[in-house]
Amino acid sequence: MEAVFDNETNVLDAQIRVTRDNSVLYSEAYCPQDANPAPGDPRTAGVIHWRKRMFEVRGQRKPFSEIKTKTGMFSSSRSWKWTSDRKEYSVTYELGQWTASLNNRKKPVARFTQPDPVILHLTKTALTEDEVFLLLILIYSESKRQDQSGFLTRV
Repeated sequence: MEAVFDNETNVLDAQIRVTRDNSVLYSEAYCPQDANPAPGDPRTAGVIHWRKRMFEVRGQRKPFSEIKTKTGMFSSSRSWKWTSDRKEYSVTYELGQWTASLNNRKKPVARFTQPDPVILHLTKTALTEDEVFLLLILIYSESKRQDQSGFLTRV
């Protein structure tokens, strides 16, 4: 699946639209609101709690310290894993693109490119396993990168 952020200058203040038909997949990228939740599911798919330093996915909260690790002393890569029974993702930034790969493989399961336009690409594996978690990781990573460069003001 490929989606576009409709606000290229601030990914936190964007709707995420499917490129195929321009339909809204999620509104409010920093707190993704599912445009078409399953019956009985909440509209809020996930939340980045900036001050508390935690993610919330489908109502379950985890602090960054439990789900994120640095892979090496001189590496810019970070590893993310929601729970011990879920897959671990290695996230790196290179040439204007964030890439998330399964730690035991090089093939990306998610890509976040920016700008012109900001595009999110999730493979079938990512969609079935950890769509919201990966979305939050990529938005968090890009927001931190922009914040460190003095470009972004958090919502």
